[in-house]
Amino acid sequence: ELGWMESVPYLDRPPSPLEFYREWVSPNKPCIIQNAISHWPALKKWTLAYLREVVGPKVVSVAVTPNGYADAVFQDRFVMPEERQMPFVDFLDIVEKKVTSPNIFYVQKQCSNLTEEFPELVCDVQPDIPWMSEALGKKPDAVNFWLGESAAVTSLHKDHYENLYCVISGEKHFLLHPPSDRPFIPYELYQPATYRVSEDGSFEIVDEKSADKVPWIPLDPLNPNLEQYPQYAQAKALQCTVKAGEMLYLPSLWFHHVQQSHGCIAVNYWYDMEYDLKYSYYQLLDCLTKAMEV
Repeated sequence: ELGWMESVPYLDRPPSPLEFYREWVSPNKPCIIQNAISHWPALKKWTLAYLREVVGPKVVSVAVTPNGYADAVFQDRFVMPEERQMPFVDFLDIVEKKVTSPNIFYVQKQCSNLTEEFPELVCDVQPDIPWMSEALGKKPDAVNFWLGESAAVTSLHKDHYENLYCVISGEKHFLLHPPSDRPFIPYELYQPATYRVSEDGSFEIVDEKSADKVPWIPLDPLNPNLEQYPQYAQAKALQCTVKAGEMLYLPSLWFHHVQQSHGCIAVNYWYDMEYDLKYSYYQLLDCLTKAMEV
């Protein structure tokens, strides 16, 4: 009950910094904000043809997988995508289906790739969200650019960031769980591994042998195995669709699973969370959950 909402509420305008902090950040509640990015040139300009012209043949990082799942549990491994360096126009050819490939491609490198790899596009959006920066008293740690195929799926996970997720074109479909659902969401430790293309073009999974095991969620919330994870039946998922021109505030430590329409373009801003009472509460809940499992 501490974290449960019937649905993700809508705001018809961006809030003041004080209002946003009091009503949303402090209580750790998500919302969808309309008319917050309507002034961005990107909303009108960022067609695939425009991106092809502006970014062109520049080499960028693209996540490539055989199944659309990057950073996800597969064959009892935590498998990361192949990070392929390729000309952006070649990536667009795949998205626009001018070239066919059996694999799934997604621009999703989360290292502030908008500013690092696509500086040509920054002037069409904003380097930060002013009312959020004022509310939190800091600038974002990263600003990320997302573009990919509809088969690219983000597995269920959480982040230690206050996240403002802005959809430029297409739609993003989010399945959300509040941090208070932690006792019902399974975690297991997995050997980290990476997809690698072999000589015949097929993928092999290569273990990162020197790396520590990774705690990750093995469950698919769209098709949960309740025989294996019966406790998940007590979790209460929220689902929402963020459309072009809308912004989702995804609070820190909320679990989220993400799908998208084909060729969806988005930009998100990661602000580091405060390691305050909310964080201490989550850590306590996490420790109690692990103790009960033992």
